[in-house]
This record gives sequence, C-alpha cells and structure tokens, in this order.
Amino acid sequence: MQYRQIGSSELHVSEISFGTWAIGGSWGNTSDEESLAALAAAMDAGVNFFDTADVYGDGRSERLLAKATKGKEDSIYIATKFCRAGDIHDPATYSEATIRAYCEASLKRLERERIDLYQIHCPPLAILKDGSVFGVLDKLKAEGKIREYGVSVESVEEGLFCLEQPNVRALQIIFNIFRQKPLESLLDEAHRKGAGILVRLPLASGLLTGKFTNTSTFEADDHRRFNENGEQFNVGETFAGLGFAKGVELAEHLRWIAEGRDNMTRASLRWLLDHVAVTCVIPGFRNVRQVEDNLAAMNVPSFSDEEMERLRVFYKEQVHPHIRGSY
Repeated sequence: MQYRQIGSSELHVSEISFGTWAIGGSWGNTSDEESLAALAAAMDAGVNFFDTADVYGDGRSERLLAKATKGKEDSIYIATKFCRAGDIHDPATYSEATIRAYCEASLKRLERERIDLYQIHCPPLAILKDGSVFGVLDKLKAEGKIREYGVSVESVEEGLFCLEQPNVRALQIIFNIFRQKPLESLLDEAHRKGAGILVRLPLASGLLTGKFTNTSTFEADDHRRFNENGEQFNVGETFAGLGFAKGVELAEHLRWIAEGRDNMTRASLRWLLDHVAVTCVIPGFRNVRQVEDNLAAMNVPSFSDEEMERLRVFYKEQVHPHIRGSY
C-alpha cells in the first residue's frame, strides 16, 4: 500500500481508500455481515482511511465503521460529513448549535472522541460564501472535536472558492474519466494551496467497470434507479451526470484502457492515481471481492502521455457535451 498526505495536514492515508455510501444504503440491498468482512479485508491490506456521512443509511455506515475499527481508532482514520440531514439551503442548518449537534451525533455513532476529517456535505455556494460555517468548524477544531475539516463539493466553482479559506484541508470531488473538468484548474490550485483531493465516484456509479449493458437494471432503493435524472439530489452524483444509456454507450469506447491492466475498474482507478494532486480515491464497495478488485489498481501499469491525451480528447469531444448538472 502507498500512502499520500492530505494536503498540508498530518494525515497520511492509503491512496486507495473507501467510501461507505454503498454499505449504508441507496445502492440496493446490503448485508452488514458482508460489509464488515469487506472492511476487515481492506484494513488487512493496509487501507487506513474511510469516508462516510451521517445520512448514509441514517447513520448505518457510521455505526458499521465504529464496529469495524474498534480498538484501531489511532491508526484508522475516518472522514464523515454533515448538513444533509437538514435543509441544506437554510442558514439555520449551519448554525453553531446545529453543527455541534451533528458533530456530537456522529461522534456517538462512530464511538470516537474526535473526527479525523469533518466535511460539509455538498452545501450551496451561497452558504459557503456566507462563511460563518468555517468559523464554527474552526471552533470545533480548536476544541479537539475534529482534527481537520474540508468540503465535499459539486462544482469546480465551489471547490475554487473553498480553497480561498485558509483552514480547508481537503476537497472531496467527483472526478473520473467521464468527468475531467477538475483538470482545468482545480487540481493544480488545490496542490498549490496545500489541500488534499479525495475522489468520490471514481467509477461513475459503476459505468467505468464496463460491466453494464443497456438491459442492466437496479433495485428500487438504488440511486442509480431513483436519481438518474437528478430527481432526489444533484444529477452529477449518478452516472457522472450522463444518464445510463449514454454512459453505457460511451463506456464501450473505453474498453481499450483495460489492455494490460486486467479490467476497466483497475484501469479507471489507475488513471486517477496517476494525477499527483489526487490524495486518494474512495470507491464504494459491498463485499470483499469488490475491495480486492479495487485494491489491485495499485499494481497495474500507469498511463502513458499518449494514452492520457487520447482520454483527454475523448472526454472533450464525446463526453463533455452530454454531462448534465452543476459541474
């Protein structure tokens, strides 16, 4: 396992870490037994960082992480998020009293005394520009409730604004072969400002595994079914904003990336890790097999300059015109 520093923080995390949205809910049926086995397999392989949120399964994923990391609180880092349990557009959601309540509730579920990385969970730009939320987080950090804080953002504009805040140590962004806009300026600026980049949805909700066809279906409680067109939250969180049919079509043109890299999953993760500004990728998982497949990306060949350029042109000419939602 290779480890990378989260910006200018003291946190060094596994370059392949994991997100726990899938084991909390909104990705179809999950088994807590399988989830715990997968978490154990990841830690045994050297993974020391997991990302979660208070709303993933109404706290389910936080409780699973508490159980899986019991006794390892000093060596396994956890990032969690807040604000989406309330009205994200209401300034009251970001009051000191409300944020403290969110923080204490997450600490209780995680069975920890401190949150390693506390993130605002995709707030509106207007809330970020108000700025008071950062003052509250500074207080929590000074009190030792949180170690560092960051922001999970939906757009490059939001990310660039957050980088102007002196104590933002990490940005969590949607970034993958289908969603390359962060390469224009955000990654370089984050690197310059000493902020880590955590990459969520690195496989575009599974499209970049190459396993889907036009006849693939999803369970009723899977966001890939109920949010394909942004019905419940930002459309970019599902299939990178492409829509399922278009995503499957475009993925077919990418099968070449698996040549010499075992499969598209490992190749897609390798492409992300080949960017120096990326701290870690946080793919989701539901079982040990998926954990092992994702971790194998560390051992496949990097992309050549020519391959990188081919993917850049592919994105610009064939993918970008079809992306929907804030970006």
